[in-house]
Amino acid sequence: MNQRLNLLSDRWRDRVGQAVNWLTDRGYQGRVGLILGSGLGNFVDRVQDAQTVDYGSIPGYTTTSVAEHTGRLVCGTAAGVPVIVMQGRLHPYEGMPAEELLLPTAVLACLGIETAVVTNAAGGLNRYYTPGDLMVIRDQLDFHFHDPLRGLLAQPFAPVAADGEPLLPSEKNLDALASIGRSGGVPHLFNPELAKLLVQAAAETGVPMHSGTYVSMYGPPYETKAEIGMLRRVGADAVGMSTAPETVLLKRMGVSPVGLSCITNPARETGQPELSHEDVVEVGKMVRVRMAKLLLAFLPKV
Repeated sequence: MNQRLNLLSDRWRDRVGQAVNWLTDRGYQGRVGLILGSGLGNFVDRVQDAQTVDYGSIPGYTTTSVAEHTGRLVCGTAAGVPVIVMQGRLHPYEGMPAEELLLPTAVLACLGIETAVVTNAAGGLNRYYTPGDLMVIRDQLDFHFHDPLRGLLAQPFAPVAADGEPLLPSEKNLDALASIGRSGGVPHLFNPELAKLLVQAAAETGVPMHSGTYVSMYGPPYETKAEIGMLRRVGADAVGMSTAPETVLLKRMGVSPVGLSCITNPARETGQPELSHEDVVEVGKMVRVRMAKLLLAFLPKV
């Protein structure tokens, strides 16, 4: 059995496994997984020998309800690297439980990827950011204020998977962790070496790149001026409505994540401009070529 499936709880393992088997039978496998945010889905146009399936056709999947999130899984090669691309994602604000929200991410991990590039559209909290800028995610703040993996892992006290290989817990590990009342945690949630390679690819292709902290909130309303002020004071550089739950799951399952935010708008404490999802998507479209150029330079380095 897929070793990563063994990390999942009984009630979730069968659902994830059914989708994994269905996709594996159709040739879905890859070394790098990509999760594409709002307005950024056109990267799939650069995937060669592409095989595509709608989320609604995959057993157990829920189709995204968000505009500009097409809801397709694409398999092929990009820059000579075998990839699996999630064109569109599910969001916490769509009102579904974590086992629905995270099922596509768990399936992605169980299809054998070693690295995941998690992208998003985000508001710029850092005053030096402007619309269209890119930011490699150094770390994250999860302001959903709950454990997205609660009830989804077979051994929640198990150590974090490392080097692409799940660490299946032993009785010794569990006893030691339980004795101090702590789980293994997620040190270096975003892989620092992959982040360096992403910055290197940006320098080589002439794509401007920031490095900062991403904060994830529920949405779908955009943040109030008071919330913007709070987020700046706790050290956040960009804010969005995704990424945090997915990244934690990928890390726990032995996948090395690297995060990339597209800054779609400035967030101003003293008068945030009116913003719509269409505005976010339009900026995403503006940087599509830049994003594709960056990712195609990055993939061969992984």
